[in-house]
Amino acid sequence: MLAETICSAVSAAGLGIAAVTAYRKRFLTATRIAAYSLVPIGLVLTGVVEWVSDIAFKPSVWLGFGVLGVAWLLFMTTRAIERRGGSTRKERKAAARAAQTGAVAPAASAPSLGAGVPAAEPRQKPKKQSAGAGAGDDFSDIEAILKKHGI
Repeated sequence: MLAETICSAVSAAGLGIAAVTAYRKRFLTATRIAAYSLVPIGLVLTGVVEWVSDIAFKPSVWLGFGVLGVAWLLFMTTRAIERRGGSTRKERKAAARAAQTGAVAPAASAPSLGAGVPAAEPRQKPKKQSAGAGAGDDFSDIEAILKKHGI
């Protein structure tokens, strides 16, 4: 009720100023002042002033604005943390996909540092013992190396 009275008084004062300005032969300025002075009374008649005053003077509305402010603050804090080095959603998805699809042969790309695990050799026919068993031992190492490389 108080807001409507104030708006009506502002409109009346504005129309009075517009009349004085028109009396001084400044019609363009007087028309502009009259237009501005009619806005508050128009807002009162449409009910906008009552709606705004109901919002402005209710504590629950101000509590709602406070909650919205806290929510905005939380959003901005999380964005700042992400930009400083926290993992982003894309990085987490990529890490999850990498964990699901492990390498087919994870040791294949690792460099060989030692003798390694010997490959299982295919079954061979028993060799006939020859008279020169000493000479056969020398070539057996070479044969093993060649078989290892598929030659």
